[in-house]
Amino acid sequence: MISSIIDIFGQRSSFFIELIIEHTIICSIAILFVMIIGVSLGILMTRVKILEALVLPISGIIYTIPSIALFGILVSITGIGNKSAIIALIVYGLLPMIRNVYVGIKQVDQDVVEASRAMGAKSHEILFYVELPLALPVIFAGFRTMVVMTIALGAIAAFIGAGGLGVAIYRGITTYNMEMVLSGSFIVAILAMLIDLLLGKIEKRLIVKYSA
Repeated sequence: MISSIIDIFGQRSSFFIELIIEHTIICSIAILFVMIIGVSLGILMTRVKILEALVLPISGIIYTIPSIALFGILVSITGIGNKSAIIALIVYGLLPMIRNVYVGIKQVDQDVVEASRAMGAKSHEILFYVELPLALPVIFAGFRTMVVMTIALGAIAAFIGAGGLGVAIYRGITTYNMEMVLSGSFIVAILAMLIDLLLGKIEKRLIVKYSA
């Protein structure tokens, strides 16, 4: 089985390289939007009480919807293809991002915040120069979780007509080609692990830097 997988990599390397590029693009777009929306909502939740009471419960409920079911719902609204896949990845990635931004800012020592305010710092200066830097290790932990989850979940996108490494898995399933299924799954797993290792090293440096 392993030799068969190696043979497939050698024979269809251009095919897998194309899928890796597609997978990276789809996941990168989703991650970018998750960062923008998640960080913005997380910050707003610390300022607006009504959002604090609504956003996390709602995002938590959405998070419990099975991925295949959500893909199916989106297909009926936005059609098959990359658009529905990206929207689904954004929806699933928001919860860890929102939660960690919110929790990270809330855990900042209020004595430090008050000291900054007493020194004349304005609200936006406190946010950007005090709260966000001190909350960065927690925020980055959520970012790391979100990125790895997005890469893994992106493999399911092929089932609604999107590109990426899920195409290899889907084709393998429909043609009863187990080597193709395992090859696609193996690349997704390796990609996710490599990114997780890289982000893990960065996270450790942030913890050392901001906990000193």
